[in-house]
Amino acid sequence: MIHQLLLQVPATATTLTTTVVDTAKAAAQAVAAAPDKISLLELLLKGGPIMYPLALLFTISVFLLIERYIYIKRASRSGKNFINSMRDVMQNNNLEAAKALCKSADNPQARMIAKGISKMGMPYKDIEDAMENVGKIEVYKLEKNLNVLGIIAGIAPMFGFIGTILGVIKIFYSISLTNNISIGAISGGLYEKMITSATGLSIGIFSFIAFHWLNIMVNKTIQRMEIVGIEFMDMVQDSQKMPNAKL
Repeated sequence: MIHQLLLQVPATATTLTTTVVDTAKAAAQAVAAAPDKISLLELLLKGGPIMYPLALLFTISVFLLIERYIYIKRASRSGKNFINSMRDVMQNNNLEAAKALCKSADNPQARMIAKGISKMGMPYKDIEDAMENVGKIEVYKLEKNLNVLGIIAGIAPMFGFIGTILGVIKIFYSISLTNNISIGAISGGLYEKMITSATGLSIGIFSFIAFHWLNIMVNKTIQRMEIVGIEFMDMVQDSQKMPNAKL
């Protein structure tokens, strides 16, 4: 009996050793078979053809953000210094100096005031209407193409969802042909197609933030224009000698 037990011990040890070796080999093979990390660009390219219109939308969004930001930032220049200088020359009835000041400033507020100066000598209402018309044109220039950002914010996620849906359709069509419903076949294709959804949502969020941020900047600029216009009209009303000013 003892002799039989002693014979079984080496056999058991051999079996355990073989099992450990096989497990180690399997783990090594699994590590070797594991896919390498891929770059962000490679991951995006796995999204398929729908990534090209998404890339176009993203490019347009970035371009509009930079272009509109620069334009609005320049348009918002001038402040107390401009209106204070304008008040000084208007008090001296120096309309030529006022025109030169508006020309040098070259911003929406200055162009609006320049139009008012060109109507000096006319009724108060006519001056105000002329300035208001110029103001509307300047506001249009400030808001130009901002709606495009709003449109991109809405359609980019839709493009992403379309890409995912088309990918799922292809996956199930492939399953119907091959009769392979393994989790690897499904998840492998599905993760690639969901890249389009993530990309579309990211572009939509980016465009949405850019649209509202630029609109905030435009509203601040419009408020400055209104304040400058009101102060200028106060100067016109308060000036007793304005009708006799030299043009």
